Amino acid sequence: SASLDVLFLLDGSYSIGKGSFERSKHFAGKLCDALDIRPDRVRIGMIQFSSTPHLEFPLDLYLTKPEVKDRIKRTVFRGGSTDTGRALKYILRKGFPGGRNSSVPEVLIIISDGRSQGSTTMPAMQVKERHITVFAVGIKFPRWEELHVLASEPTEQHVLFAGDADDAANGLYSTLTSSVCSTTAPGCKVESHPCERRTLETVKELAGNYVCWKGSKQPNAVRASLCPFYRWKRVLIKHPSRCFRTVCPEPCDSQPCQNGGTCVPEGLDRYHCLCPVGYGADIHCAPKLSLECGVDLLFLMDSSAGVTLEGFLRYKAFLKRFLQAVMGQDSPMNVGVAQYDNDVRIPIEVGQHKDAFSFMKSIDALNFSGGGTLTGRALRYIARHGFRSTPVFADVQDDLPRVVVLLTDSKSQDPVAEAAKYARDQDLFLIAVGSSFVRAELAEVTGNPRQTIVYSDPQDLLNRIPELQRRICSVDNPEGCQAQSLDLAFAVDASAGVGPGNFLRLRDFVRSSRLHFSINRDVTQIALVVYGSKPHTVFALDTYTSNSALLQAIDQVPFLGDSASVGSALLHIYGDVMTVQKGARPGVNKVVVVLTNGGGMEDAAAPAQQLRDNGILVFVVVIGDAQRDTLLRVAGSPNYLVHISSYEDLQYYQDLIIERICEEAKSPVNLCKPNPCMNQGVCVLGPGSYRCECHGWEGPHCENRVLRGDSPRSVVLPPHSHVQRSSSGLQHFSRGPRHTKRH
Repeated sequence: SASLDVLFLLDGSYSIGKGSFERSKHFAGKLCDALDIRPDRVRIGMIQFSSTPHLEFPLDLYLTKPEVKDRIKRTVFRGGSTDTGRALKYILRKGFPGGRNSSVPEVLIIISDGRSQGSTTMPAMQVKERHITVFAVGIKFPRWEELHVLASEPTEQHVLFAGDADDAANGLYSTLTSSVCSTTAPGCKVESHPCERRTLETVKELAGNYVCWKGSKQPNAVRASLCPFYRWKRVLIKHPSRCFRTVCPEPCDSQPCQNGGTCVPEGLDRYHCLCPVGYGADIHCAPKLSLECGVDLLFLMDSSAGVTLEGFLRYKAFLKRFLQAVMGQDSPMNVGVAQYDNDVRIPIEVGQHKDAFSFMKSIDALNFSGGGTLTGRALRYIARHGFRSTPVFADVQDDLPRVVVLLTDSKSQDPVAEAAKYARDQDLFLIAVGSSFVRAELAEVTGNPRQTIVYSDPQDLLNRIPELQRRICSVDNPEGCQAQSLDLAFAVDASAGVGPGNFLRLRDFVRSSRLHFSINRDVTQIALVVYGSKPHTVFALDTYTSNSALLQAIDQVPFLGDSASVGSALLHIYGDVMTVQKGARPGVNKVVVVLTNGGGMEDAAAPAQQLRDNGILVFVVVIGDAQRDTLLRVAGSPNYLVHISSYEDLQYYQDLIIERICEEAKSPVNLCKPNPCMNQGVCVLGPGSYRCECHGWEGPHCENRVLRGDSPRSVVLPPHSHVQRSSSGLQHFSRGPRHTKRH
């Protein structure tokens, strides 16, 4: 927690290779965990070097640990020769970029294989003469003697090996504790221990003596002789050494996990408990699980030939363990079981059993049937017949939330998307449990990846019981953007720079992103624009009102293949997509997500600023190498810029991007941004409402031209209001459900 400037110097040369470079980034992230990164404490910067040094980010740009670790992850491998000396001279000339000018201790952490193509002795000595503490971290199979030249004294405390990231991070922590911080955590002590340095060397080895021919003093004569033959071989050489580490009391020494739970330490002072089935609701495995939420719950169990008899018996065991864990005498839930193949049967009606013992006897009596896997048909049947209301009093209806948990491990032989939508439209809350083999289909069933539970092996299925309990009880608390009103437009680069193959990856990203939103007029509307040199609207905000319709339209998106112009795409979105005429709703947050390879950004800064000035967030997702300064001008802030190294990695950033969009959907809205008034009408804000001042036009949004001397008028609109016209021609405004009607 001392005030400290730490600069990473990462070897990005070809001798390291991309794989070892990724391990270097992982190690740098591990070191960040040992540091208290804050503006007044530890600051982090990074330079990547190969033939030339390249500043990745200065010390004053990212001032929190999550920001620094996220930026390190997004660092792209550059390649080139290994010129460590040149990188050190860059630091001697420029100092620590964005640093605090030696007013705080400076620490340089070099992560390299130590195979520089120039001399490092003199620049390394000059760096250390400036009182910069230098750590040399070996990666891959390093040249240890060069790393010892680079590191500060004593070298055994300043030379680390990134191959064991945890041990090396501990070593850095230990050295800083004794030098910069001068204190250890309570109960901890620094100790040395024997360790091993490894390197791969090329050695000459005698292969044997073979007959060879040599000349002689006599003319035209040679003589036979035995000559030694050598071969070159790469061998792994191990060098015994001593390392330093901080040893602390284990957080699990107090045995905090109850009911047979296993304690797993996390760092110096944290731990988590691996709980047995039925005890996962508490961090210490203390209480028994219970479904305290009142629901009507129906398990829809696949008993087709696709899951096999073994899989069916596994599902029965899962149901019994679930009931043991959550079903008590006072449980407010009603549970039933249905099974399906070609047909659907409901052997255990919802609410038929009130105690776990009789319920489990009924589960034991369930038989495997085999047959086809018609999941779509089963969902439709359950939507119609799965929940039969049996009210206690004739005039009191059972209004508990209705939850269906689908258990399947085989792909359906009939379409599921429309059937699942039909079930959800009947106010059924769908949760799907299955193996990773059917992950995509499960997401189609639930309409939301967060409501799918994927297991990796049979034992892992039983471990998912606590997660299933949380999902069931979240029925009234939608996650993500499911309950947030949002107008969302995707601008997808379809230029030749992206290429047809990568364009399909961008299209698939939009395709899967839609599942995180509730698509309808009242909640989320999505528009899609593809662009090359000119933009093309695939569909507007108000074109589609369901996920299934969006899916079909996204699959038809054309690849354009010419040059890219992000600016023209953003201008098009401002003037022809995010408008009241095209479905944009006043009083609803608006976001534009640009998916690009970074090309065609030169003309985009001004249109992006125009969108922001009108209350529309611009979120830039760039894949590949691009100029950060240009991207930042378009995004407006590092918070709205995601830089991804490859198209293959795009899928791993989806949760992060969706999370940030959802955060934006919760922010306050200016009802007059963007201007909801058409035909040069002026929007005037009132308390909780707005009105349009029209000139030569009339109507709530100045949409009707004034004819034959009618006087223009302005109308006060509360947000999300309904407009009706009475028989006398007067307009009446009433506050209605949010966004149920567009004017």
